[in-house]
Amino acid sequence: MEMLKKLGMALALLSLTPLLAQAPQPPRSDESAESSAARASSTAGQPSAELTSEDVGAWLDGLMPYALEAGHIPGAVVTVVKDGEVLANKGYGYADLAERKPVDPETTLFRIGSISKPFTWIAVMQQVEAGRLDLDADVNQYLDFEIPPYEGEPITLRQIMTHTAGFEESVRYLISSDPDDLLPLDEYVRKALPKRVFAPGTTPAYSNYATGLAGYIVQRVSGTSYHSYIERNILKPLDMRYTTSREPLPDRLKPYQSGGYKKMYGAAEPFENVMPEPAGSISASGGDMAKFMNALLNDGGPLLEPGTTKQMLDYRAPGLGPLNTMALGFYEQRINGQRSLSHGGDTDFFHSDLWIFPGTDVGVFISMNSAGKEAAAYGLRGTLIQKFADRYLQDEEDPADATPIDEETAAEHAQMLAGTYVSSRGFFTNWLSVLSLIGATKIVVGPDGKISVPSLDILSAGPRDWVEVEPFVWRDVNSGERIAAEVKDGEVVRVSMDVVSPFMVLTPAPAATNPAWLLPALLLALGIVALAALAWPIRAIVRRRYRAEFVLTERALLAYRVTRALCWLVLAVVAGWTLLVQSFMADTGALSGDLDFLLNLLRTFTPIAAFGLLGTAVWHLVLCFRNGRAWTMKLGAAVLVFAGLILSWVTIAFHLYGYSMAF
Repeated sequence: MEMLKKLGMALALLSLTPLLAQAPQPPRSDESAESSAARASSTAGQPSAELTSEDVGAWLDGLMPYALEAGHIPGAVVTVVKDGEVLANKGYGYADLAERKPVDPETTLFRIGSISKPFTWIAVMQQVEAGRLDLDADVNQYLDFEIPPYEGEPITLRQIMTHTAGFEESVRYLISSDPDDLLPLDEYVRKALPKRVFAPGTTPAYSNYATGLAGYIVQRVSGTSYHSYIERNILKPLDMRYTTSREPLPDRLKPYQSGGYKKMYGAAEPFENVMPEPAGSISASGGDMAKFMNALLNDGGPLLEPGTTKQMLDYRAPGLGPLNTMALGFYEQRINGQRSLSHGGDTDFFHSDLWIFPGTDVGVFISMNSAGKEAAAYGLRGTLIQKFADRYLQDEEDPADATPIDEETAAEHAQMLAGTYVSSRGFFTNWLSVLSLIGATKIVVGPDGKISVPSLDILSAGPRDWVEVEPFVWRDVNSGERIAAEVKDGEVVRVSMDVVSPFMVLTPAPAATNPAWLLPALLLALGIVALAALAWPIRAIVRRRYRAEFVLTERALLAYRVTRALCWLVLAVVAGWTLLVQSFMADTGALSGDLDFLLNLLRTFTPIAAFGLLGTAVWHLVLCFRNGRAWTMKLGAAVLVFAGLILSWVTIAFHLYGYSMAF
């Protein structure tokens, strides 16, 4: 269970970290709400320094070396652009620890993960300009296979670019250190096709698969392979000589590769191959990312017409209340009240963020080659952009926005919001849905009547102070971040928060699978099974020691023995799932085929163990009553029936059976 919990936390971070680090960081945890508001009021609209090459360079040199050392992060690159110029392109630490090779910001290649997606979105918009694609047409007209409709509705490229195509999460073909695991795009889009679980255009749910599908559509309509298209139509026009979407790296670029690290010592980890390549395959230098940001800020530069760029960046997808939403392919984020367009990128070892501020022609990029100690990279990139904005950008935040509504209404709404929620970015139709048992988000109400979201607090610099500023809209008086809820017929049906609202919403956990009761029940059931399994040999030893006869005979004895044997099978299955999760945590590529035999064994024996235990436990209980056994034996049989019921329900509800390889 501990391994399962760790994986659940990892997958929760997977869904949150593309934007968690971009949320404005709160002030010191000992700063009161009143002093925070006063500080905001006194400094609003007044950057503390002029954004020049000299100042930002010195500022970064004062921040980054210390931050990397404190966070145990081997190396990083930070790039700042404004008005078409590169104000800073700075390398820190090491690209190769063993060789003590420093990061060269112009040539060292970092894995930028999902920041690869904007390259794919630009390719899509280029084909829209060319008249080959229509953002609002059924994508099936561009494919040589069919994406099944959801309740009769197809999907469009606009929905794909705003993460509202309705696909559930997919990780089977995601990332691997083995180049042989890579699939050609035409094979990937068929083999990795996940189920659609939301009506198109209704629910933001981040999807790597959908971006892979968009890259395949570009490949088909352009008549050019995806990688060649990116090279010819994006990298070459921008003279991005130290960037590639190809995996593994071309020979000419291998000498410039930064290693990825788990620890602040030792050899680099193997090169990470992202299998939906349009979603995350790019390796790039800081200098090249400066060219990319400047093109976006310069009305698309040589890549897109100004009107197309405006269509892409100014678009705001329908969202939840006033919260941040999606542009076409970029996350909207507000930092000090200014609208930025952002994208995060995380692989197993590299952690990156990109922000552009179209209103001020400013762009910032950071990439690090390790998560560091206690995932320090996530906090560092958030701290970097917030401190950058505080220093150089006009603060347009209005402290009056934090004016609370009346206490009675706020208390009532807080109680309505409290509960357990599941993410729209998750697993719903396959065995990985079991992770929702330990990956759910809880919203609680404290003694002061205020809401709290503990899963966010652990990623912030201090506790958040949520104040309801309008009906069902809460604002953190420290960071300015907002939470909003959608209410229908007096019930909260959706919740999200600025930091994740562009690509994810939370919905109340269904009663039948709500972790609030089901997880404790499951743990109790497993405890009962473990006690029954262990008691079987112990009781036999005790009887032999005292030469006592067992009271059960014939069918009653058979029922007893079968239930205990099935208890041991349940424990073996749990051990198998733990091993599977542990292997996945060590190498996510293991889910691409290496562990199929174990997965299929588990999905064969899990229902046998669960349903078998339930059936034989009922049989054993019936015989106990028929034969007038002692109340202790009847109680033992009854609790085993309870355990069998819970295990059977978990098996059914979380799809721990079958042989589908789409997950």
